[in-house]
Amino acid sequence: MEPIEILKQFNSCYLKIQAIAQDENWLLLIADKKIDPEAATHLGDVLHYLTEAMGCVEEIIEVKFNQEAEEYNQQ
Repeated sequence: MEPIEILKQFNSCYLKIQAIAQDENWLLLIADKKIDPEAATHLGDVLHYLTEAMGCVEEIIEVKFNQEAEEYNQQ
């Protein structure tokens, strides 16, 4: 899988998890204490670490892009 494909998959996961974090039913489960209140913290942690992972992959893509641009300019 190419880095750009990995980044797209991470982004897709991020959007899905973010939608859950903002979902009314999820928020009601937490508010009504039907699930461990720490679940909201854990979900926030997942989003945070996923963002960090995406940033690492973006750096790889940027380096690869810069290398390809440099090779193109040398031709």
